[in-house]
Amino acid sequence: MWSGDGLDLGAYLTRIGYGGELRADLRTLQEVHRCHTRSIPFENLDVALGRGVPLDVKSLEDKLVRQRRGGYCYEQNSLLAAALERIGFEVAGRGARNRTRGDALLPVTHALLVVTVDGRPWLADAGFGVQGPTEPLLLEPGTRSRQGEWGFSVAAEDDGVLVLRSRNADGERDLYAFAPQRLHPVDFELMNHYSATHPKSFFTGRALAMRTAPERRTAFVDGQLIVFRPDGGPDRSHVASDDVIGLLDQEFGISLPEADARQLLRTYWPGL
Repeated sequence: MWSGDGLDLGAYLTRIGYGGELRADLRTLQEVHRCHTRSIPFENLDVALGRGVPLDVKSLEDKLVRQRRGGYCYEQNSLLAAALERIGFEVAGRGARNRTRGDALLPVTHALLVVTVDGRPWLADAGFGVQGPTEPLLLEPGTRSRQGEWGFSVAAEDDGVLVLRSRNADGERDLYAFAPQRLHPVDFELMNHYSATHPKSFFTGRALAMRTAPERRTAFVDGQLIVFRPDGGPDRSHVASDDVIGLLDQEFGISLPEADARQLLRTYWPGL
């Protein structure tokens, strides 16, 4: 289903820094997930440059593994699904509605995974960016998970809808909601086309990058560096246009070819 047999699993594991045993068990799922989210940043720079975003496993391997780039949810979770499938896990897709942008009803555009281990479903999501989980969560209402200094929970709504929530000292906040309908790679392709091309998509018309770490989470959005820490609200600072390329490299581990860097600056900071 996820073309795991076409993935260079050794290169992927080296990219994420995983050196443990490979078994289709919970411990392996947890460690692979943690390593992936620590190592591969979230970013939309190909969309920002007006390019297509292919989801075939060889393109994902070339970009996220060999070029050491990042990607957004369809890329991140398609690559993770291929690796987990190759290891021996049962993996299915889901589509979610983002609930972090106010009260507006948004379309189903977020792609995530459900991985079955010993007959129980686990949410695996390496592609929700700075607010997302870094470890799998058991998909049962009432589940609570402490991941480093950040907390998450799972709640149930009508019609089998499950909600992923973040938890902190101020209470709980919905991140996204998803129905039990199984999605396939072809469904990710359709959602990806909207997110990469539609003028109302959050990912068109802006350049962004995000990264998670145990002690802090960082995002570059609309020319600002935003630092999230568990002990307080986000710190925001303006990034000078001539510092953008260095920031992407140093803070997010994204090293762009010179031609791409020039095009990005010309597009979003034309004064340079």
